[in-house]
Amino acid sequence: MESGVRVRFAPSPTGPLHIGGLRTALYNFLFARKHNGAFLLRIEDTDRNRLVPGAEQYILDSLRWCQLHYDEGPDIGGPCGPYRQSERLHLYRHYAQLLVERGHAYYAFDTAEQLEALRRELSQQGSDLQQYDATTRNRMINSLTLSADEVQQRIASGQPYVIRALIPQDEEIQFVDRIRGTISVHSRQLDDKVLFKSDGWPTYHLANVVDDHLMNITHVIRGEEWLSSTPLHVLLYRFFGWESQMPQFAHLPLLLKPEGTGKLSKRDGDRLGFPVFPLAWTDPETGQTSPGYRERGFLPEAVINFLALLGWHPSGNQELFELYELIHDFSLEHIHKSGARFDFEKARWFNHEYLKRLPGEEVARLWQQFPEFYPQGVSWDYLVQVCDLLKQRCSLLEEFRDAGRPFFERPVLPKEWVQQHDKGQVNLWLPELLQALDRQSDFSKTKLEELLKNFLAQHGLKAGAVLPALRLALLGVNQGPSVADIMAVLGKEEVSQRLQAALHVFTSIDNPKVNT
Repeated sequence: MESGVRVRFAPSPTGPLHIGGLRTALYNFLFARKHNGAFLLRIEDTDRNRLVPGAEQYILDSLRWCQLHYDEGPDIGGPCGPYRQSERLHLYRHYAQLLVERGHAYYAFDTAEQLEALRRELSQQGSDLQQYDATTRNRMINSLTLSADEVQQRIASGQPYVIRALIPQDEEIQFVDRIRGTISVHSRQLDDKVLFKSDGWPTYHLANVVDDHLMNITHVIRGEEWLSSTPLHVLLYRFFGWESQMPQFAHLPLLLKPEGTGKLSKRDGDRLGFPVFPLAWTDPETGQTSPGYRERGFLPEAVINFLALLGWHPSGNQELFELYELIHDFSLEHIHKSGARFDFEKARWFNHEYLKRLPGEEVARLWQQFPEFYPQGVSWDYLVQVCDLLKQRCSLLEEFRDAGRPFFERPVLPKEWVQQHDKGQVNLWLPELLQALDRQSDFSKTKLEELLKNFLAQHGLKAGAVLPALRLALLGVNQGPSVADIMAVLGKEEVSQRLQAALHVFTSIDNPKVNT
């Protein structure tokens, strides 16, 4: 076992937590637990223009629902706090100034208009760079082109400025990614990124590196979209003199659309009818609510199991994992390099497998969390029996509403349904079956299976002709649980009443004079 492992999940509260972000949190959590390390939550809220009210709390609630419990974070504290970047501004200013003093960063006073003019000029020259870098910095307004006195005068007068990284002009930058191997990028491909903005707030690049160092992060496990920023971060570690403490990097593959091309987005979920958020999210601007996996009736254990296998493969062929098993088997080396195609039907399969494992009492308690389609006025024991049947056939808790309705409401049998069956035969054998059921004192599933088997043999009837008609008579559906299961749950009195009503409908088809 490794010791001293510290990882962090560092989301920005600019909206609800995407299912891809949840997978990033999961992989960090699994890696930390695998190595008896610490899992931190850090809220990166430096992009003040994109902050969304309620997003931070949503992130906390989502991690709790998925049981990804962090060891340090904004709501529980820890030795390296505070854990919101907005509460650490004094640190970023200090370290930005330190880079300037060491000659690894510089002040830039260019206005937005001047930067736009630079972009237009580069575009007209056919350059695809369009950036502030070693080829352009010397003709812009910054502390590299101004005298030291003029720089201080501008700062003292309150003129807005940013602090930019001074990227080396001709250098190969290498780092090792635990998933992708050695990566090499030439410095000419980088621009002089802004590290500290004119409003006094850091950019992601500076805050990220400073916080990871001060929080003693040993492994940075994050999405593939940050891979292109890593060469700059490697340089910053060197500029600060922290190379020996630089964390190991691992950049996770993208979650792809179900078609397999392009990054999975909310629009894809809306288009294809599946959620992309763990919990329901109401947009504070539009008031529109997007469903989450919890609200669709997913179990958190199933979501975690499903997500774990989206981009990572276990050591064997096992698919269903308890959390402790995922922790034991997880490794960065088994994470794929290529993107993982999102398959909602596979997510449903996982949830069905987890539902089947639960006792009826637990399923009934979960069903109670959905009051909009939870049956009222039903005894607890009866509800548990129904749940034991439904969990075998339903993939999501939301499906219990329609699948369970026939157990709580007597079916109305439309004539066109009845006409699908051999009504003449039903009229012959159903009265005798009613008599046999009336004589049956033990209404357990086993005894009912025995009764039905004997009844079919004695009357020379085929199961395919009798059992579908009975299921239709009892529940008003053509497909469902076994007839013996249905009868055992409904009970003797209810079965008798439902079959008597069905017999009346079957008889009315043969005799139009019968009042239906």
